Amino acid sequence: MSEEMNLEEAEEMASEQDLGQDAELDDCVEGGISDEELDRIADTAIAALEDILKYFNLGEITIDEYEGDEGELILDITGDDLAVLIGRHGKTLDALQFLISFITARNIGYRYPIVVDVEGYKSRQRQKLEDLAYSAAKRCLSQQRSVKMRPMTPYERRIIHIALRDFDGVTTASEGEGSNRHIVVIPER
Repeated sequence: MSEEMNLEEAEEMASEQDLGQDAELDDCVEGGISDEELDRIADTAIAALEDILKYFNLGEITIDEYEGDEGELILDITGDDLAVLIGRHGKTLDALQFLISFITARNIGYRYPIVVDVEGYKSRQRQKLEDLAYSAAKRCLSQQRSVKMRPMTPYERRIIHIALRDFDGVTTASEGEGSNRHIVVIPER
């Protein structure tokens, strides 16, 4: 990573970049990949992450890798006092994830979904988003009208779409542009 790009610029790039709107997996290889290829992706992503993290002077850290429920590669960073990596409302973590995804895609030649997490922060946020999605869906069904949710990042919208894709009686759609892009939960008629 170039030292000329500071953290604020990376955060701004991450918030402005809509990574293909809600189609996080659009550019991914269809039909799965081999274990060797997944190892190559993980090694590339971890090397990029370690390269960036050395600028933070975090001391002893560990990066655990595992496959998520939707086939994404999750890199969970653990260590002491990692709040600086999360940032306000997770903005720094979003920027870090954007950079790692971009660098990895550039090196391997295609985009594969990568989630960078810090001590389970995104896992906890994911649970909150899923609860929010179910609440909006229930409200949509009980009131028999569309429910507009708050603006969200592409990653957050993807979680909502996935959470509600098998929820009977509702569909989801994204509306708006840029930082005002949000999900609408719509009752099926």
